[in-house]
Amino acid sequence: MTIRRLEQARRLLALAQTGLHYTDGAFDKERYQEIAAIAHAQLGEIADMDAEQVAELFAHEAGYANPKLDVRCAVFNDAGDILLVREAAEGLWSLPGGWADVGASPAENAAREVREESGYTVAVERLLAVWDTAKHPHPPSVFHIWKLIFLGKIVNAGEVIGVETDGVGFFDLDTLPALSLGRILPQQIRRLDVLRRSGGVEFD
Repeated sequence: MTIRRLEQARRLLALAQTGLHYTDGAFDKERYQEIAAIAHAQLGEIADMDAEQVAELFAHEAGYANPKLDVRCAVFNDAGDILLVREAAEGLWSLPGGWADVGASPAENAAREVREESGYTVAVERLLAVWDTAKHPHPPSVFHIWKLIFLGKIVNAGEVIGVETDGVGFFDLDTLPALSLGRILPQQIRRLDVLRRSGGVEFD
């Protein structure tokens, strides 16, 4: 029931945002703002946040509403261990990555994230997966998120230059550390290994 309510609240907010973008009528704007406020309250209740906090998260979201794009890179060493970085904000581990930035392609974004968060320079070889977080058992999020996961090959090692991570390591797939489940799930990491070895790609 929570997942259904979450999907409905996100859809309401998307409709309100898109409506506010296209309408010129004062009456319509007022109604769309009211719908947005209701959606903020619903999302806050589901995510255990204040409605004002949710409103702040979406304050810079304008125009036609689209899913957020999370771009990540799966990097394996010769032993088949996977590269993970520890998120400084929560002390949990994930694939290097984050929100896609304007001005770079998805693959360029993924390579940059690896460089900043782990210190490794990688060559992006191919796309492994495109996942809709709503179709996977991630914790509830106020955002509707699509994940693009690329396969990266290490070119050389360097120093971490970002501030969002405070740990780097390669891990055996059977002994993964505590993961940031909003970013990546253990079963997804194992699936990425299957895809990179089989030459496959998976999408929702």
